Amino acid sequence: MTVETTREPAIRVAGITKSFKDLHVLRGVDFDVPAGSVFALLGSNGSGKTTLVRILSTLVKADAGNAVVRGFDVAKAPNEVRRSISLTGQFAAVDEVLSGRENLMLIAKLRHLKNPREIADDMLARFSLVDAGRRKAATYSGGMRRRLDIAMSLIGNPPIIFLDEPTTGLDPQGRIEVWATVKELADGGTTVLLTTQDLDEAEHLADHIAILHQGRIIQSGTLVELRTLLPSAVIEYVERQPSLEDVYLALVGNAGPAGNAAESAREESR
Repeated sequence: MTVETTREPAIRVAGITKSFKDLHVLRGVDFDVPAGSVFALLGSNGSGKTTLVRILSTLVKADAGNAVVRGFDVAKAPNEVRRSISLTGQFAAVDEVLSGRENLMLIAKLRHLKNPREIADDMLARFSLVDAGRRKAATYSGGMRRRLDIAMSLIGNPPIIFLDEPTTGLDPQGRIEVWATVKELADGGTTVLLTTQDLDEAEHLADHIAILHQGRIIQSGTLVELRTLLPSAVIEYVERQPSLEDVYLALVGNAGPAGNAAESAREESR
């Protein structure tokens, strides 16, 4: 994965808040996504990940704060933002009646691109779907559908892609296939913002990780930087680096009332 630190961030989020009536979903979110990197927004269900992605993709308006995507303000220049991004939701949005090739051609035509047949054939080859190209999407495995979905999202070469929990519901093989696809995107210079609650997924894919908990970013950095938050365990002169799971549970476990109560209980038992 290639991280370009000399350019302006592909995505910049500052002070974003969002509530739905009395439910405060985002409580002042800040982070930057370097261009050409894989950025993982890591959090449990209900932490606000999908709401934030919907704000960045102009589908929902923030209550306060501002977000800039590829130099365009999300609130002031939504059309320019939409031209710069592609969004893949939690479930593959393919037409099961059509073949894989027909799905790709349909998107190319909707985007008014020339040579939709060539575009479809190129995408089938890029995502290792040539042999399945003429089959109906209904016959595809979960991993194949997700790869087709991502291929459809990349038609027109958007420089930024949002993947909202892309491996939801996939078996281990399907997950491995999607991981390989994400790595290929990053190697090709695409900026990927990935939301996930899978610690292993974030650890394997991301250049940068931000932990979103109860509507706030409670910590962010590279995997190496996050690991330094916990001391290495030394057992019989063998040093073990803390995993991302260790870091996440230490941060989230002590971030709320339950964590404070647990800490108090440990203190009393001493």
